[in-house]
Amino acid sequence: MSELRRYSSRREPLDQAFLVEKLTGAQSYCRIAGYFASSIFELLEEVVDGIEEIKILCNSELDPKDIHVSKSAREAALKASFFEAVDASSMVMLAPQYRQLYKLLRQGKVEIRVVARDQLFLHGKAGVITYYDGSKTSFIGSANETRSAFLSNYELIWEDSSPESVAWVEEEFSALWPIAHPLPDAIVEEINRIGKRVETQFEKLEENEVPAATFSESPIYRAGQQLQPWQRSFVLDVLRHRLIYGKARLLLADEVGLGKTLSLAAAGVLTALLDDGPVLILAPATLTFQWQVEMKDLLGVPSAVWLSTKKSWLDSSGHVIRTNEAEAVGACPYQIAIVSTGLINNHTSVERAILESLSFGTVILDEAHKARHSGGYLGNSRTPNNLLQFMMVVAQKAKNILLGTATPIQIAVEELWDLLEILTQDAPFVLGTKPFSLWHSPDDVLPYLRGSEVPGSGERVWELLRNPLPQRSEDSVATGVRELLNLSDGAQFSPKAFVDLDPFTKDLLQEQAKSKYFTENNPITRHVVLRRREDLESKGLLDKVAVTLHPSRQGGSYGELDVSGSGLITNHPFRVAYEAAEEFTKIYSSRTGQRGIGKTFFLQRICSSFAAGRVSAERLLAKGEVSDSSEADWSDFEDPDAGKLSVEEQQRLELIISELSKSASADPKLNAVKFFLFDFKSEDKTWLELGCIIFSQYYDTAHWIANELSREMPGEPIGVYAGLGKSGIFRGGTFAALLRDDLKKLVKTREIRLMIATDAASEGLNLQTLGSLINIDLPWNPARLEQRLGRIKRFGQARREVDMANLVYQDTQDERVFNVISSRFKDKFDIFGGLPSSIEDEWIEDEATLDQQLDKYIHLRDEVPKVFPLREEDISTGGANRWELAERVLSRADLIEKLSKGWRSR
Repeated sequence: MSELRRYSSRREPLDQAFLVEKLTGAQSYCRIAGYFASSIFELLEEVVDGIEEIKILCNSELDPKDIHVSKSAREAALKASFFEAVDASSMVMLAPQYRQLYKLLRQGKVEIRVVARDQLFLHGKAGVITYYDGSKTSFIGSANETRSAFLSNYELIWEDSSPESVAWVEEEFSALWPIAHPLPDAIVEEINRIGKRVETQFEKLEENEVPAATFSESPIYRAGQQLQPWQRSFVLDVLRHRLIYGKARLLLADEVGLGKTLSLAAAGVLTALLDDGPVLILAPATLTFQWQVEMKDLLGVPSAVWLSTKKSWLDSSGHVIRTNEAEAVGACPYQIAIVSTGLINNHTSVERAILESLSFGTVILDEAHKARHSGGYLGNSRTPNNLLQFMMVVAQKAKNILLGTATPIQIAVEELWDLLEILTQDAPFVLGTKPFSLWHSPDDVLPYLRGSEVPGSGERVWELLRNPLPQRSEDSVATGVRELLNLSDGAQFSPKAFVDLDPFTKDLLQEQAKSKYFTENNPITRHVVLRRREDLESKGLLDKVAVTLHPSRQGGSYGELDVSGSGLITNHPFRVAYEAAEEFTKIYSSRTGQRGIGKTFFLQRICSSFAAGRVSAERLLAKGEVSDSSEADWSDFEDPDAGKLSVEEQQRLELIISELSKSASADPKLNAVKFFLFDFKSEDKTWLELGCIIFSQYYDTAHWIANELSREMPGEPIGVYAGLGKSGIFRGGTFAALLRDDLKKLVKTREIRLMIATDAASEGLNLQTLGSLINIDLPWNPARLEQRLGRIKRFGQARREVDMANLVYQDTQDERVFNVISSRFKDKFDIFGGLPSSIEDEWIEDEATLDQQLDKYIHLRDEVPKVFPLREEDISTGGANRWELAERVLSRADLIEKLSKGWRSR
């Protein structure tokens, strides 16, 4: 006989009156739930153990497009969704239930499947319970499969045990179950981890536990991503060197696009936590805020950026900590400080002198190739530039020195030794003790590194080996020598002459005399880490995604788009304004002595957009000088010695403003963007349908194009991803501020399909849901271009071939630089393969000069493997390096508190 019953949480507690009562003695339980949460098992306790089969069907944030990408992409999307519903308190309070759930999942008693968000949204809740005697009952109602639904919420449940009702619910369940996807192993592993998770104090961790305990619950992992295997490998290298040598001295020279910033940042965070001391990060002015954003958004740690013009610190939340005195640079309010290398290049600045006087736990130098000798590499005198001089000083008082550059050799092989000399300051284990070590002279050792010569005698082997003497763990020859000579692990060289060595040691050294031992065993391979994209792809650690460039180098039809060669045809007001901008830069550079990119910075802004050119001229004219670098994308023009503008300079600026304010000065880049978004098709879809990100170096340009497009498409939400306080959404010409994290979620769920971004988004932002990219302007920096492309050409991208359009104006410096760069794009899979990570200031004189310098660079790039081979490393995805499985973790609050102690609190 069927029974119809109604339940209300207003009348009775549903957990006991319905759930526990009905499941007692059940054989199986099939449930269409809303969002699944493990807290249900806190209610069921022992009741679940008696049930042979539990099937639960849940909603998820999994997108159908993600389903077809890869297993890894599905796992990342689901893990991110799972973490959104799990906070630190629930992980502590519900640990027993997570352990129970994991046991049931592994036993096969519980099977959970999820339905893709856009495929179906499970709003209806229903279930069927089958008993051992063959009887069944069904129910429908508002309750999710969560603890709060049965204990806290106001919920209604309608139970009907009639055969018709049971059959009806079973039919619904059977129709939905096949289209759902099994809960991935990554979620099952996470459930197991949370069940065993223990929050601990830093002091109770072994040093080898610190990386996983620190990062396993950082934002990058909670988003379903992770530090990549090669990034973890570098971090472990830093810790290994601290253990072996007492300090870490490493040059990270990974190819462009492999995430050097995150590798270096993670290493810096760990050294601060290990009480090495304050961390100083030096980066080009335009990258300082990117460093800060990446550390906060991916690693979840605070830092402060020094604002040189305001003499103040800017924290990770955008708050300015005002001081108004240069001396405050020595009193960072956090453990990690980020300072512009432009400030260091000014050798007379007060801030530089103060930083030189301090001691640091770790100093990180980004784009380290800029610290070098200037002058002759062909026999002329060589003079260390200001940055190299500074690094040589601070390295003597820092425990760890970490250098990052994709191009350790740009003009001459000796540049690599400039960087090695920084590392060896107060660390003779790097190159050995002068003047006795041969390793300080590239001419003496390059033949052995390249393998073009062998030492020839045991005596020569001893000269090369004994200073610096490798540690036991680094190779078998070093181990043998140390044991034969009874040398302690702390000994970094041996004072013994070859003639004084015992016969066994001499024989051991003589065995290497005719070998190429030093091509793989030398200070360079010990202290330089270099990984190439193609090697990581061959190991399956990176996906190969092709890129189609527009306008195509092979030509092609672009409809009504007004293109001549690679450049957009402009109008008369712009040509007059551009000529005035060229005259301004000539007059300015003649007065101040600026060269290269510094000299042509204003040209870069006017080449970005008419709006950026006009605003730049207005700012300079209103200020009356060029020393205001309060904005991140304006800081390249910082020149405290420039003084007041001349009358001629002011006249050129007034002409630029006048011409670019005329109604006839319509910017052709707007039409080009609209063409690619609305008219041009790839795979039979417009770029707007595929999803698109538009990049600009400058916020002025980003704001202008977002505003114009929002007026063109009043119903389309357009995201703007920029620096702190400038991110938000345009809709119908109206802007609303929004946090960057919220923008990321809207892109991930495809509620935003058009994003306008400054280079603040070129690191640490995953936009694989977007399938096309437009560079509305071009930084004269291939590394920045590759970082932009890396936002969509990445893990989880649904398209096997993405599109990228590059917009430049005809007959401008931008077009000339792009012509030289684009002629050297490699292939569809590695378009930047033949380019340096950055183009040096002095290269930007004219097209021919740039072309010649790139020729030299490519030749030297080919020489790099001959200088030192790639180091084979264990960068597998398994084993102890799976930090996401850490069961002992640091409290995020404790971690942030420790890193929030200022330098003065030392």
